[in-house]
Amino acid sequence: MDNVIVTPAEVVALAFADGGYVAPEAIGQADIAAAVHRWVEPVAGAALCRAVAAGEYPEAKEYFAAAAAAATRLEVQPRLNAATGQAGLTQASNIYAVAAAESARIELMRSLRVEVNIQLRRLSEYLDENAATMAEYDPRRNVLNRCVTDGGFVQVL
Repeated sequence: MDNVIVTPAEVVALAFADGGYVAPEAIGQADIAAAVHRWVEPVAGAALCRAVAAGEYPEAKEYFAAAAAAATRLEVQPRLNAATGQAGLTQASNIYAVAAAESARIELMRSLRVEVNIQLRRLSEYLDENAATMAEYDPRRNVLNRCVTDGGFVQVL
């Protein structure tokens, strides 16, 4: 796989800091690549994402890593809520682990979406403040400079 903005271990450290153990092996490079493509590239652009993954703009790494980690968790959390294997789709249900109620899973997913939006907004603000130093960044192509969903309302700018 190509260079990456964030590693599976970094995703766990940045996005799963809420107490439970998640093995870095539960996060694949393809998970990260998909999350970056879906969530980070519409803000920063594919060219800038590739440049940061290749080690350029090290001062921007923190912003990209936080956004990519949050987006990766949002994408993999439903898969982590259940397990797949030869027995099909299963949920833990023994004395040590009981599957969370549906309302708790919905609440978690809602909070993860909020976190992704916060990290993307933080990244967008950083990019706009430093646009002159990053040749690959075009603020006109940043989706957050054209459309936001603050307060649950879609706002076209």
